[in-house]
Amino acid sequence: MSVSMSTKHQILQRWLPIATLASLIPLWELSCRLLGVPDYVLPRPTTILEAFARVDVALWAGHLWATLRVALIGFMLSLLISIPLAIAMVRSRYLTKTLYPLLIIIQSTPVVAIAPLLIVILGTGEAPRLAITCLITFFPLVVAATTGMLSTPSELVELSRSLRVPPSREIWQIRLPYAIPHLFSGMKVAITLAIIGAVVAEFVAAEKGLGYFIQYSTSFFEIPQAFAALLFLSAASLILFRTVTWIQKVFFAWSLPKEERD
Repeated sequence: MSVSMSTKHQILQRWLPIATLASLIPLWELSCRLLGVPDYVLPRPTTILEAFARVDVALWAGHLWATLRVALIGFMLSLLISIPLAIAMVRSRYLTKTLYPLLIIIQSTPVVAIAPLLIVILGTGEAPRLAITCLITFFPLVVAATTGMLSTPSELVELSRSLRVPPSREIWQIRLPYAIPHLFSGMKVAITLAIIGAVVAEFVAAEKGLGYFIQYSTSFFEIPQAFAALLFLSAASLILFRTVTWIQKVFFAWSLPKEERD
């Protein structure tokens, strides 16, 4: 009985969001038709599909890859910077008190406002787009890694120090394993923010990418075409989120709650 109930729960949890979304699409189509909503205000799903079909597949692939490339590289750069910085902050309270307010200031500054400045400073290539993506994704990774390492039970830390364990081993063998669940939570947030960062950067300065394509389409009032690109962005963000979840489930299954391991 318990296995049957668990299986039903898993099926419901997996398919209920899909069923809900599938039921909203006909409602969207019907509402637009009955209310006579023009396509330049809110296009119907069928109109969006027609606009999607009108654009060449190679063009879609080129714009999608341009956005994903900036998002993934920016995310990886943030990850490579944030973990060593979090380790340094855990090992030094003075550094934590010094850097944490600066990180909050950087996070609270609207990236859209400083994007033009980054373009002036870094040029019009990929560098400002990567910088914008890093700025958006950096904060949740640092906070997650720092919080996770600081959540290590004090008894383990005191035991390791009584045994004269080197600080490097304390970090890698004790603190970091406790930080893995927190780190993956931060990565799930950051990977979706990476897409947002890439799109914001493309709004400011880009000649390719889904953000650029949306801006180009709306400037010519091709709203269904812009909605099609928006669906691409949503799908890409969801796939990246699920990829991070899959990596945790496959390689760090022990860090998941028991009910999420199956």
